[in-house]
Amino acid sequence: MRILIVGAGEVGSSIAANLASTHEVVVVEQDPVLVEELNYSLDVLAVQGDGTDLEVLRDADIDRADMVIAATDSDETNIVISGTAKTVTDTFTIARVKRRQLLTTWEQSHGAFGVDFMVCSDLVTAEAIYRISAVPHAHDVDEFSNGLVQMVELKVDAGSPVVGKSVREADQYDSMTFAAIFRDGELIVVTGKTTIQAGDSIVVIGSPSSVRSFANESATEVDEEIEDVVVIGGSKTGHQTARVFEEHGYRPRLIEKDQDRARYLAEELKQTTVLESDATDVEFLAREHVGEADVVVVCLESDEKNLLVSLLARKLGAKRTVAIVETADYADLFEAVGVNIAVDPRMETAEEIVRFTWEGQTEKVAMLQHDRAEVLEVELDETSPVIGRRLVEVVGDLPDGVVIGAISRDGTLVAPRGETIFQTGDHVVVFVDAKVLNDVVPQF
Repeated sequence: MRILIVGAGEVGSSIAANLASTHEVVVVEQDPVLVEELNYSLDVLAVQGDGTDLEVLRDADIDRADMVIAATDSDETNIVISGTAKTVTDTFTIARVKRRQLLTTWEQSHGAFGVDFMVCSDLVTAEAIYRISAVPHAHDVDEFSNGLVQMVELKVDAGSPVVGKSVREADQYDSMTFAAIFRDGELIVVTGKTTIQAGDSIVVIGSPSSVRSFANESATEVDEEIEDVVVIGGSKTGHQTARVFEEHGYRPRLIEKDQDRARYLAEELKQTTVLESDATDVEFLAREHVGEADVVVVCLESDEKNLLVSLLARKLGAKRTVAIVETADYADLFEAVGVNIAVDPRMETAEEIVRFTWEGQTEKVAMLQHDRAEVLEVELDETSPVIGRRLVEVVGDLPDGVVIGAISRDGTLVAPRGETIFQTGDHVVVFVDAKVLNDVVPQF
């Protein structure tokens, strides 16, 4: 497939890096420095120019593109690019936007703006925050098979009861599979003999109840169900985060400094208590019992404020803090100094777009550790080469770095075991080292 990406910022570059090995990728970008970097670092063709200029798009051979992805930082620019592409080709268009209102308008009049698929950064980020917050101690969470299967990445603290145990000793759940460990920058596909160490990030796949039980077992403290949620900052992301929690039955509190913005949010969010105040006011945070919250989500206008307020909330006693980070390189720093989870909206958006490009080959894709590994959901049809074969036979033919995590069959979770026989209609959830991804998908 020939894919034309417009915009080589963090979102566009991440998409290009993920797709370059499997597709013919062309990137249009105005910044000559970014163009040079892309041509040097990736197997893509980077063209300098304005993506809203039809002549530039023609220079990039838009007529040959199977898909156009508009991924600049401007909603309006991305919509113009999509509309322009539709006037000269019948290519499939994907637009990245930040405002949910644009997504709502597009959904209510499908095909509006010349966009075939639209991704809203604020909504995608809010949904990621909710998924992670809902599982104790999780660093990454994704759902497969309509929620029947969860993939969770958990960080193991030094005081965790599972430190020093083998995977076989820690694996007490029939409906959960240990897939891998990320340790000191390395990916380890586990066996029963693999020993869990402090600082490991463990990837497990299974039923939500088993995953949650293991999350609590591996933690230094057992988390109860979250009840008290505080969102700090009424930005677009903060607004959508409160809305998503509302949609799942919560009644969050939201703190916003600007009076007009606070009044607007109070009118929009019917199940949210909106408090007008400066979130850096320690006395206010203490008076409002922010330190007693189960989850504090910080969505202010700068990384520096997000870090500061997150640490203040932790100092006051908040059980868990989630901070928005706009600078990708800061994510690990945030977590190193005490923020529980750092969420990068641009990375979440890039992952959502990449997931969509896989449709037709897989049902769903989740990326881990900046695409060091992926978890795929594949539906088996009658032409699949694994139909009628035992799992142990199939695994023997797969490259290293692959784990069959779960099987969904007729709405029921089937724990994958050596003698399990694959059937037509099965949804198979597979953990794959990104290095061997291209070799794995065709085998299903």
